[in-house]
Amino acid sequence: MNHLHRELAPVADAGWAAIEDEIKPRLETHLAARKLVDFEGPLGWTHSATSTGRTTSIAGPSPDVTGTQRLVLPLVELRADFVLRRTEVDDAERGATDLDLPGLEEAGRAIALAENTAVFHGYAAGHIKGITESTSHNALTLSPDAEHYPTAVAEAVDVLRGAGIGGPYGLALSPGIYTEIVHTAEHGGHLLLDHLRQILGGPLVWAPGVEGGIVLSLRGGDFVFESGQDISIGYAWHDAESVALYLEESFSFRVLEPDAAVALRSKATKK
Repeated sequence: MNHLHRELAPVADAGWAAIEDEIKPRLETHLAARKLVDFEGPLGWTHSATSTGRTTSIAGPSPDVTGTQRLVLPLVELRADFVLRRTEVDDAERGATDLDLPGLEEAGRAIALAENTAVFHGYAAGHIKGITESTSHNALTLSPDAEHYPTAVAEAVDVLRGAGIGGPYGLALSPGIYTEIVHTAEHGGHLLLDHLRQILGGPLVWAPGVEGGIVLSLRGGDFVFESGQDISIGYAWHDAESVALYLEESFSFRVLEPDAAVALRSKATKK
């Protein structure tokens, strides 16, 4: 038995498989940060801290001995609880494929949103400094008109290149701005989405949790997400009608190169 306690749940192997099959593609859609930063791990539940490679001076244990202490970044643990109807779990074990698991879906969105927010904008309680908090560049402002977004994105790319940060580049966007871009054609009928991809040389990512947008280098080595336990399903309790489960993960995040990202502020869309 491990800390997830799945052996205690009234869920057979087929039920667990159905639950995991249901949540996996949803997580892949919502976990935007992982599409743009380096992912290391998973290193396991017992992995507790990320080495920073740095030290701080401390008092020595005796007058003739000096002391230093290694600095580490403790991993944070995130958990999103949810409850499923036992009848629905039983149907999954019978082979039903049209499952109704709203609690699972909401928990998946919640934990993905929390992870994205921590990476892109920081998580002070977890001692995580996000990309927009760490960037050394001033934020740029998007025009109220979507057709002028390429100007700000091109300027952001120029800022990165001017700082010696190579590409390709990616763009994380709030869901509202992403949808606006997808539905916008520029003069001549060309899709705005394609124009922005050409400027970046990389992807535009629908990113719940992002405010505005963030242009960042995808060359590697600038942003590191270190996973202890990747998102897993655990068991909490059950009764005659319900089974309570949860999604849980542990991770740390570091910005190693503050020059490698530019934040984009948004304005209200012009009416």
